[in-house]
Amino acid sequence: MDFDLIVLGLGPGGDEVAEKLAASGQSVLGIDQHLVGGECPYYGCIPSKMIIRGSDVLAESRRVNQIAGRASDEPDLAPVAKRIRDEATDNWDDRVAVERFEGIGGTFIRGAGRLAGRDAAGRLVVEVNGETHTARNVVVATGTAPAIPPIDGLADLPRGVDELVWTNREIVKAETAPASMVVIGGGAVGCELAQGFARFGTRVTVIEGAPHLLMPEEPEAGKVVADVFAREGITVHEGVGVQSVARGGDGVVVTLAGGSTATAEKVLVAAGRRPNLSDIGLETVDLDPKARSLDVDEHMHVVAGTGAPVDGLHAVGDITGHGAFTHVAVWQARVLIAHLLGRDEPYGGYHGLAWATFTDPEVGRVGMSEKQARDKGLSVRIGTQEFAANSRGWIHGPGNDGFVKLVEDADRGVLVGATVVGPYGGELLGLLTLAVHAEVPVRTLATMHYAFPTLHRAVLEAVGALA
Repeated sequence: MDFDLIVLGLGPGGDEVAEKLAASGQSVLGIDQHLVGGECPYYGCIPSKMIIRGSDVLAESRRVNQIAGRASDEPDLAPVAKRIRDEATDNWDDRVAVERFEGIGGTFIRGAGRLAGRDAAGRLVVEVNGETHTARNVVVATGTAPAIPPIDGLADLPRGVDELVWTNREIVKAETAPASMVVIGGGAVGCELAQGFARFGTRVTVIEGAPHLLMPEEPEAGKVVADVFAREGITVHEGVGVQSVARGGDGVVVTLAGGSTATAEKVLVAAGRRPNLSDIGLETVDLDPKARSLDVDEHMHVVAGTGAPVDGLHAVGDITGHGAFTHVAVWQARVLIAHLLGRDEPYGGYHGLAWATFTDPEVGRVGMSEKQARDKGLSVRIGTQEFAANSRGWIHGPGNDGFVKLVEDADRGVLVGATVVGPYGGELLGLLTLAVHAEVPVRTLATMHYAFPTLHRAVLEAVGALA
């Protein structure tokens, strides 16, 4: 069949494009071999944050004895597991999402779509389940999957909800917290789930091969999180890799590069993501089949190595190399939708890209780190403010770990980056995201009114500390 648009991968970005174009009256074919909606609603953003929400409530109950009386808790993952299964994922069933897409005129095929060159008229050809379809425009939105590093013995161990090895996809299906867990990888996913399960009673060890947790965040952010982890009984190994994984001990024995070992009931592999690009036929449209990302221009056209856009081929989401974030995929989708419909495009660049890691304390980040700014040759000024020294942070008491850090391009007098580590760090990031994105002069930030006593007043205090 011939369509106006074919979308390969119906994660947050691809689904947005497919639905909006179908709703506009175009004929749209959406293809996905897994769940419509993608990683975020079924395994990533939503289920993991439900776990974190539960663990944060437990953490607050344990602070009662320090500042408000007496309290005790009895951790139980079952209510969280029920929320995930019943409220968030429909027991990992995407029927509602498929029916919504088909209800607005879209055509859906469950399968692995693959580019297959062009037909005689120059339209792009897509193969799926032995059938061939064509379209003037194709969107690649195939996303990423959990990366399984080539660690000796890891591939030999069974992976599954009831097995020894978990990724982020299996752990969110757990109905009880394991007695112990080794987490391979101290990035955002590893740290969030490590702390979440530790607060539900799991004995957790985190192994990170990089110099500090949460690379490539500011080193100070990684240190704050590591210090909190140590205080909460989480063992952290930084700057050391994993040599091998094997059955033994409590279930699995993980041997570190230095020869020491950690044993646990489960191993959570949180060592990054791999792009779903290797088997989608990139070579049939003269692109590198070994590419780890697809370059896109400001209209979300895929750009070839020559710098020219590939006619009719577009991409959004993780595989564009601008971060594995749902909000980036949806933002890119909005740009592409406007482009395909001939409307004003809301493209604003990536200099103000923001994201958050939902540990406790939360880590919010926008723009460049101090190192990135210095490596770029900017004249850098830094301003910081500890939350414990901020009035609201001091009132907050236990759980007030963290700081605001500002990175200024002194020559232009604007912020080019900022990090917030602290209570509600992701929420406090909004003010700083606006400042970086809109290039608000630091002078203007210094003249604003900041309500007292608030955590966001720490931004004013950090502005005053710029030096």
